[in-house]
Amino acid sequence: MPNYQQTSRVNDALQYIHSDINRNLTAATLAAQARYSQQHFHRLFHAIVGEPVNQYVRRIRLESAANHLMFNPQQAIIEIATKCGFHSLSSFSQAFKKQFFVSPGQWRTLKGNSTSPPYLQDPELAGAYQRIYSKELPAVQFVHLPDRHIAYIRHLGYGRGIKKTWQLLQAWAIAEGYQHNNQLGLHHSNPTQTPLAQCRYVACIEIDGPLNKRGLVNSTVIPGGLHARFDFSGKYGELFPCISKILQQWLPDSGLVASTTPAFALYQQNQFLSKDEKYQLSFFLPVSFY
Repeated sequence: MPNYQQTSRVNDALQYIHSDINRNLTAATLAAQARYSQQHFHRLFHAIVGEPVNQYVRRIRLESAANHLMFNPQQAIIEIATKCGFHSLSSFSQAFKKQFFVSPGQWRTLKGNSTSPPYLQDPELAGAYQRIYSKELPAVQFVHLPDRHIAYIRHLGYGRGIKKTWQLLQAWAIAEGYQHNNQLGLHHSNPTQTPLAQCRYVACIEIDGPLNKRGLVNSTVIPGGLHARFDFSGKYGELFPCISKILQQWLPDSGLVASTTPAFALYQQNQFLSKDEKYQLSFFLPVSFY
């Protein structure tokens, strides 16, 4: 079983992947980020993440491309392919059809008319969807954010199991003197197309700079830049319909496109740590003009 140091070094490779999916993401490059030989890195990555590194990179790129196809209807398919790390339209189309069983153009048409995201298979979240989705979004604010240093623990899957991850991070924060710092949740996955069990969530606490000692808890930087901010309050299960509405309705009409860096929630009240499971937060979606 991988130890904390090995997990930390694989996390360095994961951060390198998610910070810019258009960069060179060969196994050799990622092994160098983790400071392992390629053979050892392949074995550790599969053990820690649950899938081979090349498959993981391809899936992350294709999920990002699927997002852009859905929510940036005016952008050419070749531009989306290039932004997501594919160097030819033919290779992108072939990989996309293998993953989603339709061509990129068919996906854009079919998904543009879909109102049934995967999370509706969860009865509790489906009930929240019925309560929330018809309500108007709060007024958007545009802000230019600085880079943020964070300490974090990754979590695979979206559900109440995230609570344990937050409790671990909270205990670490108390021990290290960060208990009053900002809490953030990074959303690497789009819940309107990714099954809940495959959604990748990161529990984070803002810190002053990189950690000198890493293990279960690691550190990285959330890239700054232009973000659309939406302020929400509610209870567990009600945030996904709000995110869904931002992506499906607000973004296509905004004149902007989603950036490839992850969206995140800045908690004033964290539903995973509150006894009543209520939240108050600001949701930040990274956007650009191109």
